[in-house]
Amino acid sequence: MGEDARRGWGPAALGAVALLLSVATVVLDVRNGTDIPAAAELDAGWTAVLSGLAQVIPGLLLLRRLPRHPIAWILTGSGLLWIVDGFASSWATYAIYTSPGLPGASAAYWFYSRFGAFLLLGLPLLILLFPDGRLPTARLWRGLSIASLALTTLLPLLLLVAPIDVMERYQSAALPPEIRQLNLDPISLDLPYNVWAALLRVAYAAVIVSLVVPFAVTVHRYRAAERERRAQIRWLMWAALVDLIVLVVPLENPPAVSALLFALSIALTSAAIVFAVTKHRLYAVDRLLSATFLYGVLAVLVVGVDLAVFAVAGGVLGERDAALVAIAVVAVVYAPLRSRLWQWVRRLVRGSRDDPYATMSALAERLESAADPDEQLHAVARTVAEAFRLPYVRVEVERSGGGLAIVEHGREVGPTHALSVGYRGESVGRLVFCPGGGTALSDRDQRLLGDLVRQAAAAARASELSTELQQGRSRLVAAREEERRRLRRDLHDSLGPSLGAVALRIETARNLAKSAPAEADRMLDQATTEVAAALADVRRLVHDLRPPALDELGLVRAIEQQAERFRLSGLAVSVDADTLGALPAGVEVAAFRIASEALTNVARHAAASRCDIALHLAGTALELSVSDDGLGIGPDVQAGVGMLSVRERAAELGGVCSVTCPAGGGTVVRVRLPLDAVPEDVHG
Repeated sequence: MGEDARRGWGPAALGAVALLLSVATVVLDVRNGTDIPAAAELDAGWTAVLSGLAQVIPGLLLLRRLPRHPIAWILTGSGLLWIVDGFASSWATYAIYTSPGLPGASAAYWFYSRFGAFLLLGLPLLILLFPDGRLPTARLWRGLSIASLALTTLLPLLLLVAPIDVMERYQSAALPPEIRQLNLDPISLDLPYNVWAALLRVAYAAVIVSLVVPFAVTVHRYRAAERERRAQIRWLMWAALVDLIVLVVPLENPPAVSALLFALSIALTSAAIVFAVTKHRLYAVDRLLSATFLYGVLAVLVVGVDLAVFAVAGGVLGERDAALVAIAVVAVVYAPLRSRLWQWVRRLVRGSRDDPYATMSALAERLESAADPDEQLHAVARTVAEAFRLPYVRVEVERSGGGLAIVEHGREVGPTHALSVGYRGESVGRLVFCPGGGTALSDRDQRLLGDLVRQAAAAARASELSTELQQGRSRLVAAREEERRRLRRDLHDSLGPSLGAVALRIETARNLAKSAPAEADRMLDQATTEVAAALADVRRLVHDLRPPALDELGLVRAIEQQAERFRLSGLAVSVDADTLGALPAGVEVAAFRIASEALTNVARHAAASRCDIALHLAGTALELSVSDDGLGIGPDVQAGVGMLSVRERAAELGGVCSVTCPAGGGTVVRVRLPLDAVPEDVHG
């Protein structure tokens, strides 16, 4: 026989015992009459059997799945104790009243009235060991748990040994003669009544501790737990909420109905424990919690309205008319109240994810009030955290200049998940969040989350571009003024004095022409030299403003001219270009400067033997690439002034620049310059 088969025998045997005792109890209850004296305190056994089966069946299912789990054994053992207690009650009734003289009457009544008090121990023990079958590890909470269990066990132990005379006197109730004649003190301690009274008062008061301490332990565990453990504890919270509704809302009911409701609450609690321990559909509890709370509140309100209407209308109208008025009022109040409560509970438990419009509206309002891109990203993180009840959100967005903007909201607890942030088909960052103890994100939630982040990324990028545009305008104004200052300095300090000296020499030569012709010729030669130097300065100034080769030769031939200078130094340079036609002047200058700077970098730093330049038109953009077969760029090498200049020139026109190092070696600089971003006259 295999080990699995041997393990299965134990739960099967327990199930068989529970079934046999349950059937026997029902049969005895059917035969027992209904004229049992109330003073006998003997209830129908089927009520306890029903509550026991509500624990045994889930316990056996849990034993089959987790045969060594303490929770499974406690559920099963507690259920069996309930069933045995019910059987004892039915047999005592049968042996005392239905068929007097049968054996076991004393033992059955003693077990039911005394040993049955151990039923109090099941619920606190389950709560203290839930969900992993171990007491809390913290010393304080572990000590409180043990003390609570000891106090809970005090009352059952005292009832086992308390004399029947003491119990009758303490409870101020006399047992019927047919029960009083039974042997109800098989084990008892002969102590003064005052001692027993004091002990029993302490024991009954300790029962309250059995509820307070487990509740406090559960709160402590929930606050210290990770996401999965919190979901398990929320199943227990749901069971407590259901028990409260089932047991409190119906108010007064016939005994049979109360017994059925009590068994139902135990069954739901046991089922919740099984779901939590096995982790089956663990996060479905979030939806259950909100729905249960909603309908519980509605039930309380409906009952409250019903009672209020009956109380008011009953004094004025007849009972029948009061009932009709109550039904009408409940129907009128119920419909609108249900919708509002549903929205409120869902928002409380799940955030605003179920109302995408409200979520997007809140985000838009916060984005409008944000002063800069970082504040906008903070608004995104806060909105996402509130909408999805997330304890931690981090938004990472790439800056257009190559940096990374990071903002955080909340505190990181437990594992994180990341979603890519897309903008215009490209990944521009990611959203990192901790699910924490909140609800799980469905596919629909993740789609809404993606939409939120995309909108936020677009807004942040637009704000960033606006800021960069303003900074760019400031830089353009500063550059223009600096260029004017340079031109003024060059004209004033270089060209002006040179032309002034030429004028003086020419005037001196004219005065010396008759008296000293040779000296006049020498002065004119010097003036000619100085005029040539002034012309060179003028050409330099003109070249700095715009390379003349662009107007004389065009962009492609101007780059060819630049390439020829590097060919003379031993670098093989090839230029491949489409027929470009007329291009905006700004694009021509930027492309020429970028190509020249890239060639200079290849010659100075790459140790390359070959460089290829390509210019192609791609729609409304000019694509320029400069590739070499050199050493490449190391990962830890900072960009120099030249490469920063290339990036800035591309960014000034709204273009993009990328620098890559292929696996085969070398470096590739790719630049894309939009032709429609420069509102200038074209030059062809």
